[in-house]
Amino acid sequence: MNVALWIVAGLLSVVYLVGGVGKVVVSKERIAAAGHAGAWVEDFSAGSVKAIGALEFLAAVGLILPAVLGIAPVLVPLAALGLVVIMAAAAVTRYRRGEIKLMVLDLGYLALAAFVAWGRFGPEAFVG
Repeated sequence: MNVALWIVAGLLSVVYLVGGVGKVVVSKERIAAAGHAGAWVEDFSAGSVKAIGALEFLAAVGLILPAVLGIAPVLVPLAALGLVVIMAAAAVTRYRRGEIKLMVLDLGYLALAAFVAWGRFGPEAFVG
């Protein structure tokens, strides 16, 4: 179980690190021009898109670094819980826009983040 949690947290960390940095660095207009998957930015201001990217970046870092460094490892499940909230909001946005296929993908990420939160709060918590 511990290995599965590390693998899922690592994969989520990579996905959200890339996605978060992309949202912070790339303009809202270029994200929207990327196609159907980026159309959601039309519902948000440029500052909101950057804030979402910053939160994703922080969550990506929080999924790995606290446990690796042994400093406040309770931040790992809290970061995962933060991703659950972000992905729940993303799923609602996708649903409102009628983007059901992309909403299912968002719910998949939500489930993976919930698995990490559950595992690190519960059976495989980092206890010192």
